[in-house]
Amino acid sequence: MTAPLPGDFALTRIRGLAGAFVGAGQWFIGDGAPVHHALVYIGGGYVVQAMPGGAEMIPMEDASPVVAWSTGRIPLTAAQRVTVAEEATNLVGTPYSFLDYASIGLAHLGLRPRWLRDYVASTGHMICSQLVDEVYRRARVDLFDDDRIPGDVTPGDLWRLIK
Repeated sequence: MTAPLPGDFALTRIRGLAGAFVGAGQWFIGDGAPVHHALVYIGGGYVVQAMPGGAEMIPMEDASPVVAWSTGRIPLTAAQRVTVAEEATNLVGTPYSFLDYASIGLAHLGLRPRWLRDYVASTGHMICSQLVDEVYRRARVDLFDDDRIPGDVTPGDLWRLIK
């Protein structure tokens, strides 16, 4: 594998209790994957990731160990790469919401009420995989062509996209 380029996303495993909790939730909704978290490489050794305290920009070496990169699997133009990196940076500070996990889980189970979907969409909060999907959408790159609404994305969905 080559080194990641600005605009590529990575999938990671979360260790400890948090990783076990996320993995159990993914298993429960039938979305088991060997990854729990997603982040975007913005260049210069930095990544942007959604976290419970809000989206943050950190040095790549401070992120969870990467399991897989999108490098070479999602074709991006140079302009799209710049836009993905800029939009990820613009989302630093975006609030996080555990309710988004519940909404996505209920959607996977076919049980999500419309009011919950609409409420979650209106908050602007993002979990990690939603952040990845959103910055790509802003760069006019649709990662999924299966009629899902923007943001109905888990780390497992991103895993299956690049594997």
